[in-house]
Parts: sequence; structure tokens; C-alpha cells
Amino acid sequence: MAKQQSTATQILRTSIYTFLQQFQFFTSTPAFLAFPFSASVLLSQAAAPAAATETLFNRLQSLCQAAGFPPSSQFFTILNLKLAQTIAASIYTIPFSLTFFLFAKSSAFASLKNRAFNQPDHSSPPESVSSIFWPLLLTHITNSFLVISANASAFCVMFLSFNVFERVFPTSPVFLLLLSAVGALVYSVILANVIVICNLAAVISAMEKRGGYMAVLKAAVMMQGRASTALSLALPVNLGMAGIEALFQYRIVIGRYWVYETTPWSRSLTVGLESMLICYMYSMFVVLDAIVGCFFFKSIRDEIVAKKCGLVGEELEMGIGYYASWKVDGDDDDKREVP
Repeated sequence: MAKQQSTATQILRTSIYTFLQQFQFFTSTPAFLAFPFSASVLLSQAAAPAAATETLFNRLQSLCQAAGFPPSSQFFTILNLKLAQTIAASIYTIPFSLTFFLFAKSSAFASLKNRAFNQPDHSSPPESVSSIFWPLLLTHITNSFLVISANASAFCVMFLSFNVFERVFPTSPVFLLLLSAVGALVYSVILANVIVICNLAAVISAMEKRGGYMAVLKAAVMMQGRASTALSLALPVNLGMAGIEALFQYRIVIGRYWVYETTPWSRSLTVGLESMLICYMYSMFVVLDAIVGCFFFKSIRDEIVAKKCGLVGEELEMGIGYYASWKVDGDDDDKREVP
């Protein structure tokens, strides 16, 4: 566990260093490409019609009651409300997530592959954004179906658990609360592992131009024994995004400070400038998430190559023997050591 935490810390430090080293590029092209997606995500949470969210919430509540979930459980009420909000926001952001979001990530992946993953002599031709976009699009669609399947599987597990334990143990508020807490934990673990696999699959599709289910399967294989590292890497970025979403809600949606502005023109200017700044901050976290995913993939790749070459002990821990042209399913003759 300590070694995995150390690896996660090294990857975060390397990602931040790369982001700062190429600050001018990452804060211009990828960030501005991700800006419409960031604005759609932040605005969808505030501007999504309440009627659509309420309709989805009622449908989910009816589905839970038909499945036999206890109607008095606060866990399922909160879960259904959050799912309804997420589904409504996702529907409104689909056009932006399939275009601007993927183009921003493709731009970041192309830059990292050209500058950090190629040979020192730059013998490989530079990658273009369009060549990465299409495998990434196919993987993104596959990831969406995987997330939907994971949610359905989690609900099936909770449905079986609640119905089995209800038959065996007497129903009581304490037992219901305990079972709801266990259900929330199981649901969170399933969804978190699926999300980190989807993120790694997106990186694999960009680095190896292998989109669709093959990238997802390869990501699931590479994730074995490294789930805690992936979760440790995803936590800071997701916390940063959640903090920016909360800042947008507090400063823009609630906006109690607007009453102190003297004229409507000054209020509009303040709201517009702060909205663009917050959306731009969210875009930079989207780019940083792509950088962290790339270096996590690189660490897994180098670790597997080092093990294949028999590097153990201090050599493996220090990362000696990196092979930039290696692929997981490649031949041993294609490996070349980077000095």
C-alpha cells in the first residue's frame, strides 16, 4: 500500500511538472477546446429543467418500489435524486462531450505522445489530433455503455441483497440504515473502479489508436493490482472539479452578492467575467486529468516491461530500464532502452 501511494505521488508530481513545463500550450489550445464542454457541464447543473429532473426522479422511485426496495430508505431517495440530476445534465452535455471534450483530450494526448512518449531522436512522425479523435470517440461511446451497465449491475446486487436480508432478518430502522450504508459503499466501489478503467481505456485508445471494447478490456487487465493507485490519482482531480462546481453554484447560481452591484450593466459584466473564469478553471482540470492518465499508463507500461526484462529490487523501484517504443502485446525485438 505504501509503495502504491508513493507511485501515485510520483505520478502526480510528474504530471504537474509536465503541465507547468508546457504551461503555455496546455492552457491555450486544449483548455480553450474544453471551454464549451466545461461551460455546458456547469450550466447544465443550474439550468437543467426542473420538470425533466423531477420526471426522471419519479421514474426511478417507481422502479425502486417495483423492485422491492424499502420506500422509507433515505439512501435510495438521495441516490435516485442524484442519478436523476446526473442523467438530465448528461443529456444536455452530450453534443459538447462528443466534440469539444474529445477534441481537447485528443490535443493533450497528441502533445504528450509527441513530446513525452516518443524516442529521444524524434524518429516517430508527430501525431495529429484527428488520428487520435476517432479511436477516442469509439472508446468514449463504449465507456458510456460500460458505466450504464455498471449502474444496472450495482442495482441488481442491491436488489438481491435487500430482498434476501429482508426475508432472513426482521425489518427494523437500524438494520435498514446499516444495509443502506453497505449498499452505498458497494455502489461507490463498483462505480469508482469502472470510472478509472474507462479513463485508462481512453488513454490506451489515444496512445495505441485502439478504440472500442479492446481498449476497455486491455485497461481492465492492466488495472489488476493497481486500483488503489488509480483511485488515489483520480481523487485530487475529481475533488478539484467538485470544488469548482461548488464555486460556480455559490458565485453564479446563488449570486447573493449581485444585489450590491449598482447597475444592471455592472452585474452582467461581473457575472459574465466570473463565469468565464470558473469555466476556464474547470477546463484546466480536464486537461490535467488527461495528463495524469497518460503518466499513469506510462508507469504501468514501464513496470511491466521492467518485469519482463528481469529488473527487480532497487532497479524496478527507481524506474531504470524505460522502453519508450514498447507495447503490451509487442515483440521483444521492438524494445529499445532509453538512456
